[in-house]
This record gives sequence, structure tokens and C-alpha cells, in this order.
Amino acid sequence: MKGIVICSGGMDSVTLAYSLQDKIDAMTILSFNYGQRHSKELRFAEDAARDLKVPWQLAHLDVNQFLEGSALTDARVAVPEGHYEEESMKAAVVPNRNMMMLSVAPALAVSSKSDAV
Repeated sequence: MKGIVICSGGMDSVTLAYSLQDKIDAMTILSFNYGQRHSKELRFAEDAARDLKVPWQLAHLDVNQFLEGSALTDARVAVPEGHYEEESMKAAVVPNRNMMMLSVAPALAVSSKSDAV
């Protein structure tokens, strides 16, 4: 099977990529730069691809002007600290982020003749 793995570089998506390494014969890791302030996660995604010896692709989405109000995309909003279940962490939600990723990843899958996203 040939597949695209969406990987932000965060703990969950990197763990997913590693867990799929034996299930996908030809994996490509796809990450997104949407103007997020925590772009260090993109380096973690790239490092995971390098470690897994699979291609890494970075899609640039010029949508930051539509993502006001999130601590991850709006410099006017302080980045909260603490456990992800704390009320303050709601400021770190990026509206519709996953849907944006899921609208681009299938295009890569079709053009690369991948079987799954």
C-alpha cells in the first residue's frame, strides 16, 4: 500500500507515522505551514521522515490572515501553557485546521497514485 500520512510534528501525528511504518509500503509524510507560531514541530515531522527513511513534503497554506484569534497563528494572543485539557488551552485551537489539511492531502494522494491518506 502507498499512503500519505499527515504529520504536524506533534506527539500524536509523529506517533501515528511510526506506528504505520510497517503497514504502508511507500509512505510520504505531509506537513503544513499555515503560519503557525510553533513551527518547530515542522522540524520534528521532517526528522521523523528522515528517521523512517521516507519522503517529507511541506505544503504552504497562505491562510494566516483568516486564522485570527488563535494563539498559534495570531501574535496578539498569548500562547497558553499547561495541560492540554485546561480551559486556557482553548486559545490554541486553530479553526478548521484539520479540514484544510484534509482538503490538500487527497490531492497529493491522487497525483502520487497513493492508496490512502
